Amino acid sequence: MAQTTSDPPWLSLPTEVSDLIRPRVGDIVEAIIEGIPRDVPVYAMPMEGRFGEGVRRGVSIALGRFLDLPGTRLPALSDDGKWVYEGLGRGEVRSGRSLESLLAAYRYGARVVFRAISRTVDVSRMPPEVLLSLGESLFAYIDELSAASAQGYAHEQSERAGEQQRLRGELLETLLRGDATEAAVARSAAGIGWVLPETVAVAIVPFPHVEGLRAALGPDVLVAERGTDVVVVAPLATSSDRALLHRALRGRHAIVGPARPWVDAAESLQLATSASAHGLATTASSATLPSPEVAGPQGASKPSPAATSSKDAKDADGARSGARTGGPLWVDEHLADLVVHAEPLATADLARRRLAPFESLRPAVRARLAETLLAWLRHQGQRAPIADELFVHSQTVGYRVAQLRELLGDDLDDPQARFELELVLRAGHR
Repeated sequence: MAQTTSDPPWLSLPTEVSDLIRPRVGDIVEAIIEGIPRDVPVYAMPMEGRFGEGVRRGVSIALGRFLDLPGTRLPALSDDGKWVYEGLGRGEVRSGRSLESLLAAYRYGARVVFRAISRTVDVSRMPPEVLLSLGESLFAYIDELSAASAQGYAHEQSERAGEQQRLRGELLETLLRGDATEAAVARSAAGIGWVLPETVAVAIVPFPHVEGLRAALGPDVLVAERGTDVVVVAPLATSSDRALLHRALRGRHAIVGPARPWVDAAESLQLATSASAHGLATTASSATLPSPEVAGPQGASKPSPAATSSKDAKDADGARSGARTGGPLWVDEHLADLVVHAEPLATADLARRRLAPFESLRPAVRARLAETLLAWLRHQGQRAPIADELFVHSQTVGYRVAQLRELLGDDLDDPQARFELELVLRAGHR
């Protein structure tokens, strides 16, 4: 029979090989089942119950199918056979074993079959090309079994990862709704191996910036799609937690709500959402992190134990540096801005009154003086930090402040007027 390169190697095997082996199938199956626990230690267990039945069935089907192949162009596995070996691969995932253990068992079975054929057939009288085809056929057949099991193994892993992610998403939603009992939340968390942290922060990340987010955050952080954003629930008990979260969210235009006990996670989300709605994320590039401190349950800061470890201090320093280069916006650093934006109509009225002296100025001059005024109010009139913030010479600061005094007069010395001016300028009015 003419054979092409696309034909399976068993096409050239004489059917007599199968005829000679069939009477010994039962013995060969038993030899394989007895030897697997010795050759593959992970299977060193009684071959009984569902496990034993599965192994016996797999070996019997594999050997029976192999003996049907000589002299044919049949595929290595029938549809039913492929299903069986995919199932064995899935079973390895469920049992917590590696795929390599199963593949080693397949290789052991192939050796037993080859030895059985060698004892049954006078190999010395077998034509070399037949012996070569026998070896190639066994290798090719085991490769097909292995491929089917690898596919089943991968599918099971993927499905389990998807199910795990679904459960993590459900837990995130439960935390954010805040309508479940503590016991129910604890059970859900335990079911996915997530340790409930005492304190969490909820972050919002826009969809265009979520690539690689889960890998960056790690398994201790819950991540799920929610509307047009991805929402993150992260432990936030120490400055180290804060720095790690900052690094993972850097460059993603994220908004991080204040720290809260996990039972109040919805409050953290509410404040992050409000900050997003009021456009506070545009100030993220100027956000800074506090010195190594721990965010308390209600967003207040308190010194960390022993003034934090040196590692925590390094993490916090790195996070502060990242903030200066455009890191995420931390709402607890912009609470005053959030309050200012809460009543935009009232703020607009106040701005028209307090900034009335600026009306006659050209837009460019008005913007420059308003920027200087805000820096002057923020730094309590200290020229050096004002100059640093505005990237100008201190003499330029003095010149601009003199202009402001001409415009505003005694208002610059009135505490109430200064407060209202800073309020409207922080709200973005110019």
